[in-house]
Amino acid sequence: MDLFHNDSIYNLLPYDGTVYYYGKVLSLAEANQYFNELFNNISWRQDEAVIFGKHILTSRKVAWYGNEEYDYTYSNTTKKALPWTKELLELKKLTEEKTEATYNSCLLNLYHDGNEGMAWHSDGEKMLQKNGAIASFTFGAERKFSFKHKQTKESTSLILEHGSLLVMKDETQTNWLHRLPPTTLAKRPRINLTFRTIEII
Repeated sequence: MDLFHNDSIYNLLPYDGTVYYYGKVLSLAEANQYFNELFNNISWRQDEAVIFGKHILTSRKVAWYGNEEYDYTYSNTTKKALPWTKELLELKKLTEEKTEATYNSCLLNLYHDGNEGMAWHSDGEKMLQKNGAIASFTFGAERKFSFKHKQTKESTSLILEHGSLLVMKDETQTNWLHRLPPTTLAKRPRINLTFRTIEII
């Protein structure tokens, strides 16, 4: 029996993938505490990308943690995973219990306000477990999160709340794009943790 997939948790995608939104899985006090710990103690760095041969630094900051010093390459740049912090291990354990999956790494994003977002993309890097679960934890400002089918262009969106958890799995990355659109409504920072599984060949 799946205790977590009750009537209020259902697949947000109409076809070709699976996305579950668990809503708030932490109390407000717990979510606030984790936000402060992550904001102040994570080794944040500006994200880098090489686009058309030009090296770009983003306003958004990122960090990469894992079981081992995994290399993670996207946007033509490579990051080496740092060792887990106490708080990340606690959140990893909770995420694994809720989503009934295991993870060996986490990519963190720090959006300072609504001016910073993420364009349409899918997490299809070769080192990621194919059709594996990617769990997204949100702390701080509530933000809209959108999906768009690669062929049909059908789209759907939801609001990710402070202390909430979402999981994307099965063929979601193959068939759907997702993004965090910029907004003038968000004045506060948002921290996003995406737990994922790196496969070592």
